[in-house]
Amino acid sequence: MSKRYLFLTGKLAEKSLHKVLENLQPSDFDYEVRQMGVSVAALMTTDLIARRLTDVSGFDKVLLPGRCRGDTEALADQLGVEVERGPEELKDLPQFFGRASKPADLSRYSTSIFAEIVDAPNMTVEQILDRAKRYQRDGADVIDLGCLPNTPFDHLAEAVQALKNDGFKVSVDSMQPVDLVTGGKAGADYLLSLHAKSLWVLEKVDSTPILIGNPPNNMRSLYKSVELLQKEGVRFIADAILDPINFSFTESLIRYRNLRKRYPEIEMMMGVGNLTELTHADTAGTNALLMGIISELDIQHILTTEVSEHCRKAVKEADLARRIMYASKEDHIPPKGYHNGLMALHERKPFPYNKEEIQEFAAGVRDPNFRIQVCEEGVFIYNRDGIWNATDPFDLYPHLNVADDGAHAFYLGCELARAQIAWQLGKRYDQDEELGWGIAVEKEQQDLSAFKQAGSTMHTRKDRKKNRKKQNKSNARRC
Repeated sequence: MSKRYLFLTGKLAEKSLHKVLENLQPSDFDYEVRQMGVSVAALMTTDLIARRLTDVSGFDKVLLPGRCRGDTEALADQLGVEVERGPEELKDLPQFFGRASKPADLSRYSTSIFAEIVDAPNMTVEQILDRAKRYQRDGADVIDLGCLPNTPFDHLAEAVQALKNDGFKVSVDSMQPVDLVTGGKAGADYLLSLHAKSLWVLEKVDSTPILIGNPPNNMRSLYKSVELLQKEGVRFIADAILDPINFSFTESLIRYRNLRKRYPEIEMMMGVGNLTELTHADTAGTNALLMGIISELDIQHILTTEVSEHCRKAVKEADLARRIMYASKEDHIPPKGYHNGLMALHERKPFPYNKEEIQEFAAGVRDPNFRIQVCEEGVFIYNRDGIWNATDPFDLYPHLNVADDGAHAFYLGCELARAQIAWQLGKRYDQDEELGWGIAVEKEQQDLSAFKQAGSTMHTRKDRKKNRKKQNKSNARRC
């Protein structure tokens, strides 16, 4: 006879827990899920459970959320049944029960990326093609040719045709209707941006327009254009325009929310450059947050740029972020644990061992080779002759006795510098391995290729309805 388990959870995680257990399909136990009246499962305590959980008859075990605080033994005594904490992360439940967990499926997304070449008028056609290929490798779906104010773009048509001949989807971005007509006649798929006074361009070309208000933040003007093209049966994409922080950023988010609420089925675009380019903060987090907003509002397209030097990975970041947010939405869980590529500075669990465990390792060493490990207390280096701890590698040097061995000193200097950085930032340090910097570093793209080759499938709303690991070297290396 199979055992019966009672799983306790909160309001937000209830649906996800049901889904994980259904996919688990346990054959060795039956289960029931009870929601304990708290929003976040991690805020649950054993005292709260003791007050609210009255009937556990027929169950062999009660499973608590991994972050539930309190005395499980006292709770077990009160309930008269075994009580156990599950894993901290819901997605780790299969491993908790000895099942191999499936790797996250990041092959799907629902938001296309328009990557703008903002200085296209000043580039040759060959340079434009080279940039387009890089953007495409980084995840761009459409190459946007930006037209600069008061700057002739005499080779605009030639550039559009060259891109189309190479298989790219192309958009032309200009506030000058003459540029839009030229680009449209050359074969551009999309035109940015049209408003009520420039809709006449559509009489001359077959391109899909991206609509904005006139002026850009005038929603009445945008609504008028939307309803006109809806009536005429013309495909379009609407953009409410994202404003920079402290220049009506919050109001602009409300515009997007209102646009989606008013027209639930239309295609929408958000240009994210006003936030990524005009905010001096690491763009990985900015793109993650924006793609989360975009996911909630069901926005199908973004326009991104890589003008400022700190935005040089914006397309890659947007590509990974849209995949994570799609998976999170499909799985009905927060966007945690899918991929570490957007965590350049920190890691979820940087220090796998504590001070006492490292000291225990050191006590068992019987050779002169140095081992280096990192924990909350700083950097530890040890061999048979002793163990030393510091937060500054220079404080460790006098203990190492490598002054006459330049190669060994150089090796230890490099490793201790990495270890110090890992301790300072809260990153994982493994001796003889480079630190991980997410997709901020080119080589980190290697582990992203798998999910891109798996499909890189663009999923519409209707569709949704229906390590890096290198070979380990010896930790006991000595030059």
